[in-house]
Amino acid sequence: MLLVLLVLALLAGGAAAYLYDLTRAPGAGGEKQPYTLEVKAGDTLAGAAARLQGAGVVRSGDVLRAVMRFRGTAGRLREGYYDLPAGLDAFQVAERLADTPRPRVRNVTIPEGKRLRDLPAIFAAAGLGDPAGLRDALNDASLSRYAKGTLEGFLFPATYPFRPEVSSAAIVQTLARRMGQEFTQERVAQARSLHLSIYGWVTLASMVQAEAASGAEMPTIAGIFLNRLDAGIALGADPTVAYGLGKDLNQLDRSAGDFRRDTPYNTYTRKGLPAGPINNPGEAALLSVLNAQRSTAQGKRALYFVHGRNGVIHVNSDYAAHLRDVARYR
Repeated sequence: MLLVLLVLALLAGGAAAYLYDLTRAPGAGGEKQPYTLEVKAGDTLAGAAARLQGAGVVRSGDVLRAVMRFRGTAGRLREGYYDLPAGLDAFQVAERLADTPRPRVRNVTIPEGKRLRDLPAIFAAAGLGDPAGLRDALNDASLSRYAKGTLEGFLFPATYPFRPEVSSAAIVQTLARRMGQEFTQERVAQARSLHLSIYGWVTLASMVQAEAASGAEMPTIAGIFLNRLDAGIALGADPTVAYGLGKDLNQLDRSAGDFRRDTPYNTYTRKGLPAGPINNPGEAALLSVLNAQRSTAQGKRALYFVHGRNGVIHVNSDYAAHLRDVARYR
């Protein structure tokens, strides 16, 4: 019907110029901005064309549809994102809509070492999930066969593609399943040879993740913690104190007695591993525990380390030497 009306209009005097005007790019001169058309499952060409007209991308949605029908591309519209540069005319827009769109997903990156409490804001920034639903799911240990109490430590940090309408529970389940892939039979056997359960392995890896300034340091720090566990020496890790108090590391106040405040996570007041993971460690931290470097450069058992002001790590086998390095480098 629309094509018939257009033909009739062409037969009328002056209609050609009018129709040509409808196909031109609106806002000539660069006033318009690039536009991304989101097409959801079930959306129609008529609806998409109307949105493009409403957004000022084309002068007439009906003309855009007529162009695509004439070209035989009206049925090619697919779910996804169509990126439309500014200044396209109706024919160019029609050509773009006949092409393959970007997948309708939103990528979100979970950095290594983030705590559960950090994750809702990360997903909110990506427009995924809802804060309340995410908080509920993050505290549902049943979503992982390895977690206890909450999912802290058992959500793998990586970049994930999610459909915009994904539920909060599905988001968390995806991260938990991905972490489960790290627990291969071989790796679990290695952890057990170190007298670590999966939970203990992840807990120690989270401490390494928090303490290490780089991936290269991780095996050394893991080795020191393992040696201290074997020797019955308190691990003395500042990040565990911060976690137990609900603080960030830079908020710890020694003069206020933070390090003396006993919590299940304080590795100064209690020996052994803390009550559980203190963040979500990445693969490098997990593997560093299984491939730890447990000796100093002199071949002695590594028990202490300190980061100097220049970022270099200094490792010692005895406490007196450690104190000298603290005074010298920090």
